[in-house]
Amino acid sequence: MSERGALRVRLEQLLREIAKFGLVGGLGLLVNMAVFNLVRHTTELPVVRASLVATVVAIAFNYVGFRYFTYRDRDKSGRTRELTLFLLFSLVGLVIENGLLYVATYGFGWDSPLQSNFFKFLGIGVATLFRFWSYRTWVFRALPERETPAPPGRPAAESFLEQRRHRDARTGDPVGPRGR
Repeated sequence: MSERGALRVRLEQLLREIAKFGLVGGLGLLVNMAVFNLVRHTTELPVVRASLVATVVAIAFNYVGFRYFTYRDRDKSGRTRELTLFLLFSLVGLVIENGLLYVATYGFGWDSPLQSNFFKFLGIGVATLFRFWSYRTWVFRALPERETPAPPGRPAAESFLEQRRHRDARTGDPVGPRGR
């Protein structure tokens, strides 16, 4: 595969991953906001505590979605490690998400239902950026790439690159500095 083709494949994989992450995250957002508003309006819990309850429920929902949908093709060998890291990074996301709500509520006095929902939503958005990076980098690690075996008489590291430089495998056309 040419460098351009490999880049295109990686970009397509990243876009699929972002779409799947977004789908699970969007459903998690609905769960989070629904539980937040339900707890806030049916109990006497303060705003940030209601938000913490909602965030914990959404974290559990999201783990199932990420493990069995978004990242189902990723390494499954270290579930204890995976779950520990997921909970650690989710806790950091919880602090980001609810810290923003805390500052808005208790620092600025913005405590109306509309303001609370706005800052809850904003906190989820900021925390989501962190979560996406941390989950894909540390929690749901990609399986190692399969190496192409070297033809007899060539070292493994050199053979694939040398083959790519000289001929495109599908068309047989010359590639590299003098080719395409």
